[in-house]
Amino acid sequence: MEDVLDLYEEPYNPLYPQVCFDERPCQLISEKRQPLPAQPGKPLRYDYEYKREGTCNLFIFFQPLACWRHVKVTDRRTKVDFAYCMKDLVDIHFPLAKMIRVVMDNLNTHKLQVLYEVFEPKEARRIARKLEIHYTPKHGSWLNMVEIEISVLSTQCLDRRIPAKSILQREVLAWEQRRNSLGATVNWQFTSTDARTKLSRLYPSNLLR
Repeated sequence: MEDVLDLYEEPYNPLYPQVCFDERPCQLISEKRQPLPAQPGKPLRYDYEYKREGTCNLFIFFQPLACWRHVKVTDRRTKVDFAYCMKDLVDIHFPLAKMIRVVMDNLNTHKLQVLYEVFEPKEARRIARKLEIHYTPKHGSWLNMVEIEISVLSTQCLDRRIPAKSILQREVLAWEQRRNSLGATVNWQFTSTDARTKLSRLYPSNLLR
């Protein structure tokens, strides 16, 4: 836990960016009946029936100190998808970085060894050498700031029925661009010192004397 919290306290350095990473499933839903248009005194009204159009996945990258986020829409959440997300970090989003510090939970697919299952060893090693992983503890995914950003995304963009992946991609891109242009970020204030006080039950008692 303190490993992640100490990382958050470090100042911004474009050569060593801090990136929070996670994913979120998304169900695609279409209408069975056309909504009734809004009228004076009456909002747009939707029928309770809907049609399932399958699912997809959202990978979310969030760099709080630079007020930047990116959402990648994929069909699935597999080791291959994760590997290509890490490659995107290195080659597309932060090609000039010396080391990218990535905060993520300890999901079974969130392992750098999957790079070797997807890419040739030389390429896998090239990507892995640019990544420094900081895992949140078990049951401590709330320490990942991207969880807050996912909550904002869910409230501002995904709070309606979206019928197709192409439409979802367009909607999340518009949301992403707006948030980035506004310089929106997370005002994180929880520190290692706070953790030792408020979460003292998680520390061995002899270490806090």
